[in-house]
Amino acid sequence: MIERPITDWLPLTKKEVEKRGWTDVDVVLISGDAYVDHPAFGTAVIGRIIESEGFRIAIVAQPNWQDDLRDFKKFGKPKYFFGVTAGCMDSMVNHYTANKRLRSNDSYTPGGEAGFRPDYATTVYSKILKQLYPDVPVLIGGIEASLRRVTHYDYWKDELMPTILADSEADMLVYGMGEQPLRELLSRLKNGETFEQVRDINQIAYLHESHDDVPEHKGWSSVEIASHEVCLQDKIKYASNFKVVEVESNKWQANRILQKVGDKTLVINPPFKTMEEKEIDQSFDLPYTRLPHPKYKNRGPIPAYEMIKFSINMHRGCFGGCSFCTISAHQGKFIASRSETSIMKEVEELVKHPEFKGYISDLGGPSANMYKMKGKDESICNRCQAPSCIHPVICSNLDTSHKPITEIYRKVDAHPEIKKAFVGSGVRYDLLVDDFNKNNKDGNHDEYMEQLVTRHVSGRLKVAPEHTSDDTLRVMRKPSFKYFRKFKEKYDKIQDKHNLKQPLIPYFISSHPGCEEADMANLAAETKDLGFQLEQVQDFTPTPMTVAEVIYYTGVHPYTLQPIKTAKTREEKLAQNRFFFWYKPEFRSWIRSRLHKLNRPDLADRLLASPKKKEQQTVAVGDKKKKKKKW
Repeated sequence: MIERPITDWLPLTKKEVEKRGWTDVDVVLISGDAYVDHPAFGTAVIGRIIESEGFRIAIVAQPNWQDDLRDFKKFGKPKYFFGVTAGCMDSMVNHYTANKRLRSNDSYTPGGEAGFRPDYATTVYSKILKQLYPDVPVLIGGIEASLRRVTHYDYWKDELMPTILADSEADMLVYGMGEQPLRELLSRLKNGETFEQVRDINQIAYLHESHDDVPEHKGWSSVEIASHEVCLQDKIKYASNFKVVEVESNKWQANRILQKVGDKTLVINPPFKTMEEKEIDQSFDLPYTRLPHPKYKNRGPIPAYEMIKFSINMHRGCFGGCSFCTISAHQGKFIASRSETSIMKEVEELVKHPEFKGYISDLGGPSANMYKMKGKDESICNRCQAPSCIHPVICSNLDTSHKPITEIYRKVDAHPEIKKAFVGSGVRYDLLVDDFNKNNKDGNHDEYMEQLVTRHVSGRLKVAPEHTSDDTLRVMRKPSFKYFRKFKEKYDKIQDKHNLKQPLIPYFISSHPGCEEADMANLAAETKDLGFQLEQVQDFTPTPMTVAEVIYYTGVHPYTLQPIKTAKTREEKLAQNRFFFWYKPEFRSWIRSRLHKLNRPDLADRLLASPKKKEQQTVAVGDKKKKKKKW
């Protein structure tokens, strides 16, 4: 294999900077992830955008924050600013399980080793930079900063925290997918403006001195939410705040949000409109090597990279609006789809990878089958405030045609170097059930399913019904479980027709707000009747800026302010989880006793009866490994 020159990657060391003939740099980007030069890794995307705008960029990946801080000093003072990101995950989700146990591995570190980033990484990195270089602006972004941009509940501290701008001491925050605000910021800095002068850019947040009025903007109106201090005293006000933030995040013509925090005012400018095809192509078509930086060669593989190195992301965003999910909160509910040309260009790049053997592991996106879906009449979308386009019913204005994605699958399949292109992302099954999705006028959903099941399933297909109780599913913003049954019938028919044995892998969540013990017992019974034997189930984690997090903390739904019960104690969570293990002898007497106490002997009989004589599918869902930390 021919080794690529080190200058093909963005520089990680002073020596690499000098190899480019630079004596200093314009921007230094600090990241909690190892540097993988691939469009699935935010550090690479942001770094390549900065490079494409003509700036000299260097990266500090996973700096040591516990020594003499030499990693933060190695490039000296950048001309324009420091950029800071915790990485592709919130550092607390990265570090801890739903039971707050420390994880023993980190998928974004060579060798999968844990301990190479701090808790609350964005805040730690930013404060260090402000200590070392107080006069250099710090710009924070990425999912951790984005979802903590306003007063939020932190599950790990079990307390409300203010905007991350207050704790981190950063000068500015870019929220959501950062390409559009970053390009505008870079353009204006290049023209001589300062950070104080560029505060009218969409999709940024900053702290303003409260004794000065926030400057007017001719295109924006402002809405003020309850202050951080009021939220600390009043959970209902905090819940009401969330509704405003979510609604404004999902509008095309959004308001600017203001919130008092101590003696300052948090200003969150409205988001940009979703990227057009040309803009998202521009981001994916940058000159990535698609490889980890060579410095990691002897430290072992980077698990997150190994998982996606032969995958292709076709779109961003998700219009599902699920209560527990952060995808729409960060990427937006409107879908940004790449062009067919850009996708096929990436296929050509992928087949040149030195380890490629002809198999694409995933041809998908956040939800695999939302490619090219959007409003038929965009003027209706322009006025819409709904957090979901498919809950409680599918919007009649939503074009759910699967024809564009089916055509992409076929074109990739026809490529001479591709043996198989699998869909590893979760498929949004409710879009494929005609009883739920009334927008399937020309039957292209059936054509898509046939193509998917016969050509693109790698042994099993992942879908996420999440629960069986209609009451819990309403809180989750998910459709009734009866539609999963209908999807399974359709899926099984196609399998039988082609003599295939590719099990469905359904994902479920335990201890979600609105879920009672009897609901979990019923879930276990329903899945047992369908032939599933669940080995693991994902326990609910309240992550910032989700409906479910607000319910968990406040006890009320932010839209109705009506009480909703949530399992919180370790005992309650464990009880919900145990019902899934009806097939284990050690749990049988506990299950019978527990369900009799709940006056549900019928569920005990269903769960503890011998399984029907049909093939039982063993399904592992979630991540329940014991974890520990290491530096």
